[in-house]
Amino acid sequence: MAGERLECFPDGVIDEEPGRALQELNEALEESHDAELLCQRAYAHLLLKNYSFAADDARKAQQLQPGLALAYLRIGIAEYHLSNFAAAHEALLAGHELDSSDSSLIWIARCEEKLQTHAHNGGTKTTPTPHVKHDWYQTESQVIVTIMVKNARDEDVRVKFEEKEFMVALKLPSGEDNCLKLHLLHPVVPEQSTYRILSTKIEIKMKKTEAIRWEKLEGEGVLPDVKHFTQNSYPSSSHYTRNWDKVVGEIKEEEKKENLEGDAALNKLFQQIYSDGSDEVKRAMNKSFTESGGTVLSTNWTDVGKRTVEMNPPEDVEWKKY
Repeated sequence: MAGERLECFPDGVIDEEPGRALQELNEALEESHDAELLCQRAYAHLLLKNYSFAADDARKAQQLQPGLALAYLRIGIAEYHLSNFAAAHEALLAGHELDSSDSSLIWIARCEEKLQTHAHNGGTKTTPTPHVKHDWYQTESQVIVTIMVKNARDEDVRVKFEEKEFMVALKLPSGEDNCLKLHLLHPVVPEQSTYRILSTKIEIKMKKTEAIRWEKLEGEGVLPDVKHFTQNSYPSSSHYTRNWDKVVGEIKEEEKKENLEGDAALNKLFQQIYSDGSDEVKRAMNKSFTESGGTVLSTNWTDVGKRTVEMNPPEDVEWKKY
């Protein structure tokens, strides 16, 4: 019975209905104390922010199955949220020794940052974690995120797409490590999302599930948990400072020198207008593009702000609604 219950609750199902999953896991655990079931219930407790219960379940799982790396990960995340950073760090390191392919590296880095902050408050000098600047824009069908990093190498960049979040782990040309994690406002299609590494930036394109205008890029959600990333992910655990405004300026100057033709040049022009435009220009471009089905792009908010922008396809194109 416990084995059957276990198969019914992959993490994705618990993500969707943690309350219902918790209730049924409670019933399953009344019949049998199973380490993996306890880990799943700990995950449900984490999603519901019952961190003390999550830590208790994960410790029970660890006692039942000492070699279960996932139990240590759950303990570490729960203790982190309880602000017991030293205990969290110890558990996460133990789990990582058992399974170096899990997502504990990200949490280990967070614990180290917290511990260093506490040390700083006690008089120990620390330096800020490196920050990589990013920007975003959207079309009717895609959300595009640009990460301002020059000369990144393919082997130093890892990207993982999920329905409501994406993660980018990278090693900067300076040798510093960085990890960007964003929980998205609306879902995307991971299988149709891509990225490419250019000389001046990393460009990430995510396919929208619906052709709607996003008011912002990020939404509410829990921090990344046990979603496996890769042992080659580079968490933001080192310390480095840089004048990123200056770097962004240099990147923009280099981009202006790129020789683009045809659609690429036109798209570049639109991106530049959007990037340099006022809030009214950006609102006008978003509204006109969305309402017209991508056939009109206006920068005049005074005009498009007071009307619905109708479709206006080229003369040789017949527009059809599907």
